Amino acid sequence: MAHLEVKPKSGTPWWIWLLLAIIALAILLFLFRGCGSNTNGVATADSTDTTIDRENALAATEPDWSKVDFNAPQSSDPDITDQDISVRGNDEYTIYSLGENILFASDQKAIQGSAEAKLKQIVASLNTRFKGASIGVFGSTDSTGTAAHNKQLGAERAAAVKDWLVKTGGVEEDKVSIHSLGEKEPVASNATASGRQQNRNVEIVAFPAKQ
Repeated sequence: MAHLEVKPKSGTPWWIWLLLAIIALAILLFLFRGCGSNTNGVATADSTDTTIDRENALAATEPDWSKVDFNAPQSSDPDITDQDISVRGNDEYTIYSLGENILFASDQKAIQGSAEAKLKQIVASLNTRFKGASIGVFGSTDSTGTAAHNKQLGAERAAAVKDWLVKTGGVEEDKVSIHSLGEKEPVASNATASGRQQNRNVEIVAFPAKQ
């Protein structure tokens, strides 16, 4: 009778155990990173909420510049004695207006030396009546040329006046904003040369600080 030799079954290969261990480790890492992402998501949401709160607070204190009436009635200011400076306004704000020809030489953006005495009068009034106020510098043009060109020119003239107010006049930079009206807010008719000259101006609007 023949003798049959039965071989014992071999154990599970070692590499299968290694593969299972690697898979288990990968699952643990995935779960750990998922928890970390949730934590970061909460932190980001809190940070965004803080940013929104700050923006809302700023918006609450910033004047609504779009509501300024540049045809407001004339008013008086004891600190303003120069006839070249026009003063207008109401109970909410005061507008100081200077002609382009007074502030700038023809086709120039730099403020003329002769205009500095006039700007100093305006700064004196701002320091007396509107300390800490929000200041908006608006550049206006006549209707000659394209609307886009006039918008750019108004912005450049306003920027030059802001630069003077901050660097020479000592006005706080974060209180001053620049705006360009271009040809949108004429104070006189653009049909005449004198009217167009009046419309080429820079206006400094002072909103008193809210109590």
